[in-house]
Amino acid sequence: MNVLKQLRDQFESALNSYTDDAPQFAAMIKPAGDPKFGDYQANCAMSLGKQVGKMPRELAAELVASVDLDQLCEPLEVAGPGFINLKLRDEWLETAVNNLVNDERLGVEPVAQPRNFIVDYSAPNVAKPMHVGHLRSTVIGAALYRILCSLGHNVVGDNHIGDWGTQFGMIIYGYKNFLDQSAYEEAPVLELSRLYRLVNQLSDYHAAAAELPQLRETLAEREDALTAAQQDADPKDKKAKKAVKQLTNQVVGLKDKIQAAEKKIATVDGDAKLKALADADPNIATAARNETAKLHAGDAENRALWDQFIPLCLEALQSVYDRLEIHFDKSLGESFYQPMLADVVADLQAKGIARESEAAICAFVEGFEAPFIVRKTDGAFTYATTDLATVKYRIEELKADSIIYVVDARQGDHFNLLFETVRKWGYTDVELQHVSFGTVLGEDKRAIKTRSGDPISLTWLLDEAVDEAYKIISQNDDAKPNGAELDDAERQRIAEIVGLGGVKYADLHHNRESDYEFNLKKMLATTGDTATYMQYAYARVCGILRRAEVDRESLRKSGATIQLSHNAERQLVLALLRFPEALTQAAAEYRPNYLTDYLFKTASVFSSFYDQCPVAKAETDKLRNSRLLLCDLTARVIAQGLELLGIHTSERM
Repeated sequence: MNVLKQLRDQFESALNSYTDDAPQFAAMIKPAGDPKFGDYQANCAMSLGKQVGKMPRELAAELVASVDLDQLCEPLEVAGPGFINLKLRDEWLETAVNNLVNDERLGVEPVAQPRNFIVDYSAPNVAKPMHVGHLRSTVIGAALYRILCSLGHNVVGDNHIGDWGTQFGMIIYGYKNFLDQSAYEEAPVLELSRLYRLVNQLSDYHAAAAELPQLRETLAEREDALTAAQQDADPKDKKAKKAVKQLTNQVVGLKDKIQAAEKKIATVDGDAKLKALADADPNIATAARNETAKLHAGDAENRALWDQFIPLCLEALQSVYDRLEIHFDKSLGESFYQPMLADVVADLQAKGIARESEAAICAFVEGFEAPFIVRKTDGAFTYATTDLATVKYRIEELKADSIIYVVDARQGDHFNLLFETVRKWGYTDVELQHVSFGTVLGEDKRAIKTRSGDPISLTWLLDEAVDEAYKIISQNDDAKPNGAELDDAERQRIAEIVGLGGVKYADLHHNRESDYEFNLKKMLATTGDTATYMQYAYARVCGILRRAEVDRESLRKSGATIQLSHNAERQLVLALLRFPEALTQAAAEYRPNYLTDYLFKTASVFSSFYDQCPVAKAETDKLRNSRLLLCDLTARVIAQGLELLGIHTSERM
């Protein structure tokens, strides 16, 4: 039962008499920021009044007279210039919260019209160990998958693995030319990853060396133009100031590119072995692309190598997923769509969406300067072609209503072009959504990497989090007044829960579009908005019930009821009833941080309740049972909310 939805539905009916955009104005009803203004507040009259030619306060009064909320709310109050304050009736709150006592779904009702969702998340390239860059897509995608499922949608989680792209040409070329056989036998995925990085590094070296003279020449031209523009610019001329700013940005960008190119060149030039390899193979990038083309064309040797590499790589990926408890309904890699690509290109050409341009086949979309290349000059297909085939398959075979791609923000341009091409292709009824996210940063505020500049292994990062959690749990357990309660095995078990939970929660509680700094001590802090705080809050509630010697299931079936005798109880009940609202909001905007915000606030409200309301020592048995039921319900909501985020709890910590 979603209280906010009930309020909005009632107001929407009343608003239909004034506007065709009633849902938009009904959405302005939100939880009140301050309890003195009630439980919810409607600000729609403030905006709508201007449109309908009424004073906001007058319109607010008319809306109050029109809505039927007598059973749910105290008499509605018009305040200030036109705010509408809504306070839920205590008797309604008591009935509603007691309905949750034996409700396994905690008031979360399935949506009336379930949608078929495809959630595309994680999507690593095989033959490379998973690194920290894969964390956000995996964790955010899995949370959205669970949240959408909890609301009753039909959801397919799809891991669109990169198992057919250009990296395989590099790996195959490296395997044929630079393989360390003993290293491959000992740790095949690590050796394949080394080969990929080596071929990529040598390719980048030659590309940087070829590009650097032109970059320097262009920089000199832009610097001269900037100097001239600065000398001639009139401080009052906005166009001139804009031109100076654009030239300044170009100069800065070129300097960054030159610095990056010089670093790539210096790294190879400074290593005798790398330099010898680079000098011996100046056309390595072309050779690697040729290996990709041979694989795609069905070359027997390259296909045999691909068949040899893939099971090893998938096993390595699965070990990480198992540890994180990440589940996929499908793992359809790029190779799955390979047989469909020629037909995709042919269909795009037949419909006039794609045409030949400089020997390549490109889709041109109005409003985009760059074309969507679907077949390269050498005949090879591209990621764009695979993505188009994937959309077609998901719509026609999986009957998708919504396809959401949990992919980092740097791919925004690609997805904009993909979505417009798909709509032009004729698929206009499906929701296509890029759920973008920012970067995990190190202490230097740059993308987190090792000292050598390589991405940090995700396995290493998780190990570090669990080790740090073990230290914290051991210290806290040793400091307990009556002595330690946990043996080492239990400490290790809880450390895994706390460490992995801390990493996941830290990722999820940020606005997904923001970058954030990876800091284990902050992630595992027992105070503030962290998983550890939430897990300790859950354990604390369980401890209250345990010390009261209460069997929680028997208490729920005892016939005891929750009563409101104190404002702190009322605030806690209100928070618990808002659980469905948090899930609905998180799903509507694909933002798990709405759920983390809710859980943190609810835990804080519980803390205030416990400070003000004796539980085990309540004045009467009836009041004691009422408050014990509130404790039990709080624990269940926290545990369920964390579980939807992929985070476990422990009754003892």
